[in-house]
Amino acid sequence: MRKLIDIFIRANQKLSGWIDRLLPAAMRVNGHREFIDNFARNFLRPGMTVYDVGGGKNPLLSLEEKRRYGLRYVGLDIDANELGQAPQGVYDEVICADISGYPGRGDGDLVICQAVLEHVKDVERAFASLASIAKAGGILVIFLPSRNAIFARINLLLPERLKRALLFAIFPSMVRGHGFPAFYDKCTPREFHAMAQTNGLSVDEVRVHWTCGYFSCFVPLHVCWRLVQAIIRLMIRDQAADTFSMALTKSGVVSESPVNAV
Repeated sequence: MRKLIDIFIRANQKLSGWIDRLLPAAMRVNGHREFIDNFARNFLRPGMTVYDVGGGKNPLLSLEEKRRYGLRYVGLDIDANELGQAPQGVYDEVICADISGYPGRGDGDLVICQAVLEHVKDVERAFASLASIAKAGGILVIFLPSRNAIFARINLLLPERLKRALLFAIFPSMVRGHGFPAFYDKCTPREFHAMAQTNGLSVDEVRVHWTCGYFSCFVPLHVCWRLVQAIIRLMIRDQAADTFSMALTKSGVVSESPVNAV
């Protein structure tokens, strides 16, 4: 039975992919893959102190990259077991701490945070902690799903046990490393612009993405998702994105009265 279900899902995913080929190329970019392969790595420079926040056992950078660039690579995660399962030697230092209350040392040249902040209940505090890790002139690169994404809204509505059961039944491969509770607190590009100003960060680049794999398992559902997504995008533009990446530079000047970005 499981084999038949897997065949059905793969066939629907393939057909959903064909349908998506009719869309503009920008609507088909896998935001998380693009962040890992290009966006974050574009900021690497030799001799940097790099923090990987929430990377745990799956650091973004490899041991070979660390050595090639001569980096000091720091892993920060709330789970000591996750940090302990990272590839041997990849981290030069590990810090077990909750990013919602971690007082940074202000020594980071590059701070990486991917697919973490949606799982944090108080993103304002976490954002301030991220800013405290970076030195003046340091760079933060962040990737996360948007609160306005259709899958995020559904995720917020469903009971935790039910959504985990559905996720793992449809996508068994996600049992490892997925299914953590998500809150999406302030997870929109506009709110991140405001928090950046509050914490003395300038926004250098924002990339919004319009893909997710959750609905491709059933073609009619995938088509409905794309149609609803298009309607919402007409109303709130980039705030309707499924995911977004952001690069910020720490200036050290903190604003007491942030103005929301348009």
